[in-house]
Amino acid sequence: MGITSGAWRRTAQGAGLLSSNGEVAPTIFAEISALAARTGAINLGQGFPDEDGPAEVLEAAQAAIRAGTNQYPPGRGAPDLLHAIAEHQRRFYGLALDPERQILVTAGATEAIAAALLALVDGPDDEIVVFEPFYDSYAAITALSGARLRTVPLRAPDFQPDPAELAAAVTDRCRVILVNDPHNPTGAVLTPAIRAEIVRLAERHDAIIVTDEVYEHLAFTGPHVPIATMEGAPERTLTISSAGKTFSVTGWKIGWIHGPAELVTAVLSVKQFLTYVNGAPFQPAVATGLRLPDAFFEDAAETLKAKHELLAEGLLAAGFGVHRPAGGYFTVADASAIDGADAAAFCRSLPERIGVAAIPLTAFVRPEHRADYAGLVRFAACKRPEVIAEASSRLAGLRGTR
Repeated sequence: MGITSGAWRRTAQGAGLLSSNGEVAPTIFAEISALAARTGAINLGQGFPDEDGPAEVLEAAQAAIRAGTNQYPPGRGAPDLLHAIAEHQRRFYGLALDPERQILVTAGATEAIAAALLALVDGPDDEIVVFEPFYDSYAAITALSGARLRTVPLRAPDFQPDPAELAAAVTDRCRVILVNDPHNPTGAVLTPAIRAEIVRLAERHDAIIVTDEVYEHLAFTGPHVPIATMEGAPERTLTISSAGKTFSVTGWKIGWIHGPAELVTAVLSVKQFLTYVNGAPFQPAVATGLRLPDAFFEDAAETLKAKHELLAEGLLAAGFGVHRPAGGYFTVADASAIDGADAAAFCRSLPERIGVAAIPLTAFVRPEHRADYAGLVRFAACKRPEVIAEASSRLAGLRGTR
């Protein structure tokens, strides 16, 4: 039969993970990055910083390596990191967690998502509801789990879900409502009313809420509000975050998940057979980061917000329409007015035309919905100001290439 047979194959093809002949479909992320490397383009497509994280965190990792913290850590995570996560959640959100039973350290947020969905889904009769556009791993893990992916559209300009469409998507077959807030790729932050509706629907249909909150400290319009803090949510919510975005150490892959002890144990039962454990010397370093003063977290958000503003100025000057984000690494721009109505073709041509790489928003939606996002492009603002300024200068050249 093989791994691409049966229900998984059908689900994977529907999610755009396999080509029509059953081969693994090449991603546009790899394609655009290769184009950027070949042409020397500034890569605003990939979402990773081009600066190192805080010195205290980097030095803590080096000290841990020198001290011999280089073998397997405990299965749930290094005790100091588990306690630091619990302290962080109480400090910022008032959440009281048992670090020994309610928290699990993972290989980044992506593994936490994978382990959670694989642990919670019982089979093809289950559904996972996500907001679309969505981080690409959501469809992949849903396909691996054998569940059905149900999507709720986020439409420009505010990229908020329609409550009626959300209610229609969440039925008694829904096992998980998967929420990414602040949202990648749109930069949206969910409204209090939508968060409340998610909790109401989860209670009504006995679903689990899984939240991807990796941009929690990079919200620009107000403090981040985890769904787990809302009435009725704690007993049915698994909260996921990671160190990569907050501390600019995306390659360390240190994430975590917390929630009711029985749900976290279920996730552990899967996670231990994925990576088992990971990142021994990075775990104490992340604990150091989570204990940094409030000023660090406030400055991280303000610095990134300023980069978004700089990028927006360059995009507007080049003729794009700009959807300013409320959080996260990315700015969404409308290229329709500058011959970018087909954003996928536009992004494939951009590196050679003007030396900048970006990703079409169609890369984050299912094939049958791509027409709704055809002119939208995602640009990463998590770069040094001088890099954004140079990219803006190059983008200005679009006015002379039409």
